[in-house]
Amino acid sequence: MSDSTSEGNGGNQSMEMMNLKSEVPNMEIPQDCAGCGKKITDRFLLKSLERYWHESCLRCSCCQCCLAEVGSTLYTKASLILCKRDYLRLFGSTGYCAACCKVIPSFEMVMRARSNIYHLECFACQQCSHRFCIGENFAIFNNRILCEQDYQNLLMSNEEPIPLGYKQQSHHRQGEVS
Repeated sequence: MSDSTSEGNGGNQSMEMMNLKSEVPNMEIPQDCAGCGKKITDRFLLKSLERYWHESCLRCSCCQCCLAEVGSTLYTKASLILCKRDYLRLFGSTGYCAACCKVIPSFEMVMRARSNIYHLECFACQQCSHRFCIGENFAIFNNRILCEQDYQNLLMSNEEPIPLGYKQQSHHRQGEVS
């Protein structure tokens, strides 16, 4: 059976983790917001890129989404502050699905099995079309994904499959899949 991962299809990433909603201690002098320049008197603030921000001021340079609302990671490159989707769209690499041979956009989640990359919807048994759940066993034979049952049937026929012995796992390139 084989091992796979689900991840964003991007390249090397320059990112910084940010602490969301850090409680402002009782300071005599409030911090200045790096976004708007005003004093931060709110109960919560963000600290990222060695600067302080109002929750509403730390935004993606491309889509203007509020980064505090989309996760705890931001990406920086070429003087831009970016959400994950825009970072991958601008700087990620595309690939081709091993099952359907169509392009996989850089921002799309993928499944990996050995050196193959698949659209999530294409990651299924190529004999019976069974879609795999996380943790479910599968095999790769002649570069085709097989469910456990079809793999066993192949073993019982007189063909010579190469057992691989892995379990499916799902992962993002950055962060976790919920």
